[in-house]
Amino acid sequence: MLTKMKDIKTTFTGVDFSKYSSKVSEFVNEFASRANKPGQFLNWVNLPKEQLKRVDELYLMAENFKKQTGAERLSVLGIGGSKHTVEHMLSINGLNVRQDVVSFYSDVDSASLERFLYKLGDVTKSNYMIASKSGSTFETKDGFLRIQKMLEDAYQAKGQSLDEAKKSASKHFIAVTDANAEKSELRRTSNENGWIGDLYIHDDVGGRFSAFDDHAIFTLIWAGMKKEDLISLLNAAQEMSELSLSSDLELNDALKQGIFWADAKLNGISASVHQYMGSIFENTVYWHAQMQNESVKDTLKQVAKVPDAMHHSAEAHFNPANKLVFALTVPNDHGVCRENAEAYIGALNKSYESTGAFFNEQVETRGMGLTPAAAGAMTQLRAFATVYQEIVEKIMTGKQFPEVLDSVLQPHVEYYKKNLKGGVVVPGRIS
Repeated sequence: MLTKMKDIKTTFTGVDFSKYSSKVSEFVNEFASRANKPGQFLNWVNLPKEQLKRVDELYLMAENFKKQTGAERLSVLGIGGSKHTVEHMLSINGLNVRQDVVSFYSDVDSASLERFLYKLGDVTKSNYMIASKSGSTFETKDGFLRIQKMLEDAYQAKGQSLDEAKKSASKHFIAVTDANAEKSELRRTSNENGWIGDLYIHDDVGGRFSAFDDHAIFTLIWAGMKKEDLISLLNAAQEMSELSLSSDLELNDALKQGIFWADAKLNGISASVHQYMGSIFENTVYWHAQMQNESVKDTLKQVAKVPDAMHHSAEAHFNPANKLVFALTVPNDHGVCRENAEAYIGALNKSYESTGAFFNEQVETRGMGLTPAAAGAMTQLRAFATVYQEIVEKIMTGKQFPEVLDSVLQPHVEYYKKNLKGGVVVPGRIS
């Protein structure tokens, strides 16, 4: 029997869910009929359950990867979902807070490369995760080839021959890419050079929906997540999948959130706000903004961290001329700041409730992050709610569904990618 999760609680005001009650089964059936079907890009629905089978394997792989170079730092080279999901998962789980265990590089300009290298110090003191589904992502390949050359140069400077230096450099790399070497240039590179491990970006899991894929899970392990906590996180995410496919609206907060955002658009409110309170969510806002831009495909939702964004956004939020809907995700504070934190949250709740439709999402905390269960549940809930928004809007307006949901595809990114053909990297070219 399904019951609501204890580590995450959502309360809604200003939206009449009874208008949608007769359609709940239709919303859920549309989602369920596509979930985990080839070509629907919804394989993330049961991905947490599948990843539970690989926990021991991934912990052993991380241990062996550290042993073969002695490096304590992992540098993640990837863009979009290969970066933002990982940053989000580290932050909400209270890991890598000093940013001294995991680094990220996703740029292509000289100043950013210099800053990245300055933080590293010695390139041989880090291992490198190269994350790209195709293995030929422009930004990622640029960074990888530069680091590869620097490692080879560093080992030659220590007296190794070029062949020895290439072998030493290869010990620093692990690939997260398509399992099929015919599809992925990076998989071929990994196989040819004897890189450690088999990490995958699973089929039909888009980048922004990949918070439980190998690049994120492996990085959590590297950063010191306990095995029992990872299991709790994955179990909670899978439980959220089950709740999110329930036709009982009282249990299905993901559908409620999808209805909330769809209801605003159906009532002519195009602008919206989702705020996250505290540094736990510093990287969540980037991931959520990516989800908004790539899935909902508009830039009219403000996703921000408070208190930072509160004072300078309040003037617009509470101006009666601006019609908005609001959401606020807050940590359940058990520490020394609890009294003031609750007062602040109460002020925001009261203000937003009197201004427009609003929901408050409260998540359970532990130490410097969320509980593993809250982290897993909230992350999976966000993905479901995003897709449900499209489903609700289409059903309520009688629009025909495409073969694959718009919210899981991103065809327009090819617009700039086609202009990158022939871009030069060192020491090769991107074709």
